Parts: sequence; structure tokens; C-alpha cells
Amino acid sequence: MNEDKTSEEIGEEATSGQQKRQDATNQKKSTSIKSEVLQYFIMIAAVFGVMLFLNNFILVNAKIPTSSMENTIMINDQLIGSRLAYFFNEPKRYDIIIFKYPDDETRPLIKRVIGLPGETVNIIDGKAYINGSKEPLDDSFCPETPRGSYGPYTVPDGCYFVMGDNRNNSNDSRFWTNTFVTKKEVLGKAVFRYWPFTRFGLM
Repeated sequence: MNEDKTSEEIGEEATSGQQKRQDATNQKKSTSIKSEVLQYFIMIAAVFGVMLFLNNFILVNAKIPTSSMENTIMINDQLIGSRLAYFFNEPKRYDIIIFKYPDDETRPLIKRVIGLPGETVNIIDGKAYINGSKEPLDDSFCPETPRGSYGPYTVPDGCYFVMGDNRNNSNDSRFWTNTFVTKKEVLGKAVFRYWPFTRFGLM
């Protein structure tokens, strides 16, 4: 036989119901916060992974510490190079490349390609001549008249002879113990300057 519930029992049931609803709400909030935190960490990990991938396989970042490439590239300019530029193609004459310094591969350098595989480079009174040509290579990008005579240098297969645009103040293939940059030491082609903003744009 069911008896009518007292007002006290009804009040206890109501309180119990409210508590259950509150507990359920708190649990949903806790689950929601955990989910948001997890999504945040997943997003951070994804961004980090993408940046790592880009930096190791697509792009190379370079900050210029010396004046060897002036006035084309100035001290403290910051550049992006493409690691894919030479995936299917070879460096061309006058390309500006980022590479591992042949005498110390822990150091990245940036110079301009002058001599290609199989060529003989001879520098006479600051002018670069290829394979005995009577006409020197273009040096209009040099900030001052180059000086000095060096060479001749015969570039091995799979290697490149490089010089800085500021030739009178550049430590480059003319002076290294390991004269030439090998293809495997080439990190990428300089393609874009992003700092300073006043010089922002393609190389």
C-alpha cells in the first residue's frame, strides 16, 4: 500500500534531483574543458610539426651576418630560401644560394654562383672569365670595382664556384681550403627577403 509522501520527503527528492543535475552539469563542464585543452595541445603540436616539416624539407631561413653580399643583401637581412628549387634542376650562374660552408659544414653561408661544373674560372684584375673567354662575366651587382687576380680554378663535376657580390670584402671560393661548394652542401636558393620591411620582396 503506497502512502502519500510527506513534504519533507518531497523536499529531499527535489534537493537530490537538483544535486544530480548540478553534478551532471559540472561533469559536462569538466569534460568540455579537458576537450578544449586537448584540442589546444593538438593544434600546437600540429603547427610545430608543420613548421618543422617546412623548415627541414621546403624552406630554409637565413639571417645575414656579414657584408659579403652587399649591396644585394645587407647585414641583418633575413631571407627565405627554397629547398625545392634544385630538386629537379641544377643551380644556374648568378643564382644566390644558401649552402653549408665547405670548410665548416655547421655554418650556413650565402653567395652567388659564378662557376658551373666542368668550367674553368679565371679572375684577372677583378674580372671573372669562363673557359678562356675574352669577355668577362657581368659584375654590375658589385658595389665597387673588384680587385685582384685569382685562379684559374677548374670546377669539378657536381660542384660550384661561388663569390660574394662585395668581392673586395668576401670570404668565398677564392680563399677556402675546400674551394668548391658540392651539390649536397647546397641548402636552397634565396628567393624572398622578409626583413627589413623596407626591402620586403622577391630576391
